[in-house]
Amino acid sequence: MLPPRSGGAPKQLMVLLHGYGADGRDLISLGYQWGQLWPDMLFVSPDAPAPCGSGGPGFEWFPIDFDRHDLARKVGLPMAAPVLVNFLIDLWAQTGVGPAQTVLVGFSQGAMMALHVGTSLDQPLAGIVAFSGAFSPAEGFETGRFAKPPVALIHGAEDSVVDPSGSRDAATALTEAGFDVSLHISPGVAHGIAPDGLDFATSFLAAQFGATV
Repeated sequence: MLPPRSGGAPKQLMVLLHGYGADGRDLISLGYQWGQLWPDMLFVSPDAPAPCGSGGPGFEWFPIDFDRHDLARKVGLPMAAPVLVNFLIDLWAQTGVGPAQTVLVGFSQGAMMALHVGTSLDQPLAGIVAFSGAFSPAEGFETGRFAKPPVALIHGAEDSVVDPSGSRDAATALTEAGFDVSLHISPGVAHGIAPDGLDFATSFLAAQFGATV
């Protein structure tokens, strides 16, 4: 957790969701950069709920089947979603900061969680930023009854871990469903967050929270 740089009570909230095999420390550095632009923002980067199934030191939001990625997402995301939803509800109650001032940011498997949960809530978030992810909609998504926060999708063009088609397909599906979607593909970038992708995300966040970047 990274408290607001202002030293006061938080007025905005960012929840950072790490990728498979990592932990909450993996993305918290983004808070040091973005906290300079939004000094009243609280940054929270939880560990995923289960130890990494591959035997590594980190955590997983849901198990991965390396031979059947799509099936693993479709099965795993709905099972993991309530953990994140309950975490958000508790966080909103504890901080007094509501969904409208909350942004979900995720990388890889964390991006899949951010997209799945963030597009299945009754109240709109301030935004969703998904680095190197893919989208599997929650049950009932097709009815259009869920809130539609703005979404930024960022992906490395040379990603061999999560194919960039995951973000392109997500952009298509979400746009067709009425979401305001921004897509950026980073040329020459593999499975990671490049400076141009980070700049794109910063500009997206500035459009939601207000800042000069």
